[in-house]
Amino acid sequence: MELKELLDKTILIAKEAGAFIRRERQSFDLKDVEHKGFNDLVSYVDKEAEKIVVKGLKEALPAAGFITEEGTANNREDEYNWIVDPLDGTTNFVHGIPVFSVSIALMQNDEIILGVVYEVNNNECFYATKGGGAFCNDTKIQVSAAPSLAESLIATGFPYYQFEKLNDYLAILKSIMQKSHGIRRLGSAAVDLCYVASGRVEGFFEYNLNAYDVAGGLIIVQEAGGKVSDFGNGTNFVFGREIVASNGSIHKELIEEVNKFW
Repeated sequence: MELKELLDKTILIAKEAGAFIRRERQSFDLKDVEHKGFNDLVSYVDKEAEKIVVKGLKEALPAAGFITEEGTANNREDEYNWIVDPLDGTTNFVHGIPVFSVSIALMQNDEIILGVVYEVNNNECFYATKGGGAFCNDTKIQVSAAPSLAESLIATGFPYYQFEKLNDYLAILKSIMQKSHGIRRLGSAAVDLCYVASGRVEGFFEYNLNAYDVAGGLIIVQEAGGKVSDFGNGTNFVFGREIVASNGSIHKELIEEVNKFW
């Protein structure tokens, strides 16, 4: 199957799951929340949305394996694997804060070649394929041209468990706050990455992330002209549990700020 055809099918699948999430949000009750771990929330909405995504992707590319957040399918294959977060921003969803998304990526061997992030509330679908550019709702997007951290807005995510490095993290935040336009915490890493790609923020960094949190968004940043790395400016950002994404121009500055305290 051509990558463009596969992208079109993936977009439809993401939107189908997003429509289900949107409908369920109207009647969702806090009693339906489960806990996978401390502050690690999940609901039937996450699980059912993942079933929708997995079913559609299996039909679109039967030979591919899966890495999924809720475990609907976790059978890795040798060449192609889908990486799926059916509801990135579950805590926002549970509390009625309108920033959450469906994130889907296709990995060939060790490289992400397709990414789709559907932000449910704004009906914004961000997507990219390797070498094909990055788009939001059929409009081509690109990263900001801001040349320095001093002219940048930065996104991040606050740790909600494993607080051993909390003081170091707070030191990073304090430093960046004083050297930039400020810091935003939206609550969905996939959306944060898409906002880097579309020039709404210039950079994003976070740790304690899983592959399904970042895989869909990182290729969108890359295809929009941005840069993605781990905290050491290396390439272990899919499974390395830490990521820095930027417009490229501020990448060195942002990494230096992180590593002053990390």
